Amino acid sequence: MSWRPGRLALGGAALMLGMMAPAYPQSAGDEAQMAMPFGDPMGQQFFSHATLDQFEERIGAGHDGLRWDGEAWAGSDSNRLWIKSEGFAGGGQVTDGQHELLYARPVSPFFDLQAGVRYDLDSLAGRGWLALGIEGLAAYSLKVSASIYASDAGHLAARATASFDALLTQRLILQPQIELNAYTRPDSARQQAAGLSAIDAGLRLRYEISRKFAPYLGAAYTRNAFLTGSGADQLRFVLGLRAWL
Repeated sequence: MSWRPGRLALGGAALMLGMMAPAYPQSAGDEAQMAMPFGDPMGQQFFSHATLDQFEERIGAGHDGLRWDGEAWAGSDSNRLWIKSEGFAGGGQVTDGQHELLYARPVSPFFDLQAGVRYDLDSLAGRGWLALGIEGLAAYSLKVSASIYASDAGHLAARATASFDALLTQRLILQPQIELNAYTRPDSARQQAAGLSAIDAGLRLRYEISRKFAPYLGAAYTRNAFLTGSGADQLRFVLGLRAWL
């Protein structure tokens, strides 16, 4: 078969379009951050997304319990409303219950500035906070967030999280994750110490049966500086499910 000028031009155009096409996210978690390019003229279209990052049973010596961590947003690329919730249920009570309602606007192609309110609601005493933070994708698709909080009682708090999806295969993904919580004052009613009060870190291996449904297993380490003895440091086996809409 001989090459004709028309075919050669068509092949060159296809090659150029392929080189210019944006890279697709390698995991389901990245897709929420890459709905549309920053500043896109169609950025006022309405989107929604919900992710249940952690829904897991944590199994340890006398410390079994259910952990959840999820978030959802709705809006355009320029204006979004976020809802976040996390907590732990075990031993007949709910702890670490933190729930946020936030308004977000982009400050760069990969980061959003978020502002709103947080309320700590569980079996312990409730606390309300004003919230200000930033969330997005750093280099190498590292998902990071950092927030500061101010309560009406004059307390200040800060939280930072980071996670990364390492693709072992197209379906098998290893995710290291860490969350740090700090407070300026101790709060015995909330079991919170001053300074670096709580650490939650984990290593999870998930298998994506589909892009929206992925069971996983792994290990999680928690530390609460307010507690003493075996309750302060806990290393547990985890078995859970990650899902998104």
